Amino acid sequence: MTELELKYGCNPNQKPARIFMQEGELPVTVLNGKPGYINFLDAFNSWQLVKELKEAAGLPAAASFKHVSPAGAALGLPLDDALKQMYFVGEIPLTPLACAYARARGADRMSSFGDWAALSDVCDEPTARLLQHEVSDGVIAPGYTDAALAILKTKKKGNYNIVRIDPSYVPAPIERKDVFGVTFEQGRNDFKIDESLLANVVTENKTLTGEQKRDLLLCLITLKYTQSNSVCYAQGGQTIGVGAGQQSRIHCTRLAGNKADLWQLRHHPKVLALPFRADLGRADRDNTVDLYLSDEESGDVLDEGKWQSRFTVRPEPLTRAEKRAYLDAVTGVCLGSDAFFPFGDNVERACRSGVTAIVQPGGSIRDDQVIETCNAHGVAMAFCGMRLFHH
Repeated sequence: MTELELKYGCNPNQKPARIFMQEGELPVTVLNGKPGYINFLDAFNSWQLVKELKEAAGLPAAASFKHVSPAGAALGLPLDDALKQMYFVGEIPLTPLACAYARARGADRMSSFGDWAALSDVCDEPTARLLQHEVSDGVIAPGYTDAALAILKTKKKGNYNIVRIDPSYVPAPIERKDVFGVTFEQGRNDFKIDESLLANVVTENKTLTGEQKRDLLLCLITLKYTQSNSVCYAQGGQTIGVGAGQQSRIHCTRLAGNKADLWQLRHHPKVLALPFRADLGRADRDNTVDLYLSDEESGDVLDEGKWQSRFTVRPEPLTRAEKRAYLDAVTGVCLGSDAFFPFGDNVERACRSGVTAIVQPGGSIRDDQVIETCNAHGVAMAFCGMRLFHH
């Protein structure tokens, strides 16, 4: 049996804590730092996500995890100028892997604060430089170049958690965990997600473009490793809004949709033109943008005496009508759900965020109502036939 001692469990009072295997060697090596219990839960879940995402799409993949759910997941597609500004990468040379992490981190920067990062490929220097300037707890990857490792070892006063995983590792087919002194056992969820799951298009609109299929598969793979109930919005090869751990499906759809709307609004010319003070840090800029876009809080950030700590000049407000007009022009968003939609209200809410393609298991007694709602909005919807609950 091999084991690795941890600082503590979920909370400081939960000691002792360790990860171990009854047979064989642990598939991970800690190269720096001392990861904790939750760090490794994030690490193992996020690694599975990016590994499967790369296999499905054939591109480098990255994820940004918080509390055992992805704040963002993405493929290594190039960034346009607006995304470079939104993601604070500026003129930094970007490899495909670096683009993947910039996208994953940028999907929901508020939630990604203090994240655990996962990379499908060997971490290169450009990706390490992105991580260097973000508030992050750790990273897992199949390897690190010498230059990347040297950069990452300087984070957090030398205590940044760096984990290498054996990419050839295959876990046992049966998994177990103890809860309240009782051992639970189940078969590992090794269900393969590929394009065949999108064949059963049940709506009048039967057209799914290549980009939509890519983004729908991205949704499904992300949902496979998101605490349920969960709903995911995606566009352009990345998630733009993930709703996790909600008791109600519509609450998932609203939560993820609100995040997706904020991501869209970060493209608005007024947001891109916000005159931030040069000494304002990234986290404070993210907080300020979030306040600026909030109907309830935007007035506060622009109040006399408060804006001066954030901006060089007082910016123009972005009105509710302007935001709604901008979002009404959004289209081409994809959405996935880890279980069936029980009512058409989920589709109605999704369409307010520009959704044009949906994948979900189907199987509700109200499937006809959900399909009718899609037809009324011209949305294409596929039934994948497989629930993806994750707990």
